[in-house]
Amino acid sequence: MKGAKGKGAAKRDTLKPVDDRKVGKKKVAASKGKTKAAKDPNKPKRPPSAFLVFLEEFRITFKKENPNNKAVSAVGKAGGEKWKSMSAAEKAPYEAKAAKRKTEYEKLMKAYNKKQESEADDVEEESDKSKSEVDEESGQDDVADEDEDDD
Repeated sequence: MKGAKGKGAAKRDTLKPVDDRKVGKKKVAASKGKTKAAKDPNKPKRPPSAFLVFLEEFRITFKKENPNNKAVSAVGKAGGEKWKSMSAAEKAPYEAKAAKRKTEYEKLMKAYNKKQESEADDVEEESDKSKSEVDEESGQDDVADEDEDDD
């Protein structure tokens, strides 16, 4: 019997990186994927958390102390370590600012939702009318009758 190293074994041992990535992966059909709904540019943005409010201020001081450090990840890591080491009393002002921004956001969202509901009601009123009512209002009823006479 031949040794373990034959022609077939050599092929199996030298897998190309491209082949390696394809192993065990399923192809996803592009047409079956869900499409995301279009984002409304008028919708208010969500408020930042207390940590993100802290990070806004921390980023400024970190850049002053480390002008040569351009990495965004370094700022995030340093900010995260500082946030974890802070006491609840030190975090309180940032949590208060975040709570204030959250209440402002909730007010804006209520106004936005009311506006969306009123627009939806307007659309529903139009769709409740039958096609003939819409044609009558626009004066297109006469045009439709003329087309029927031609047949």
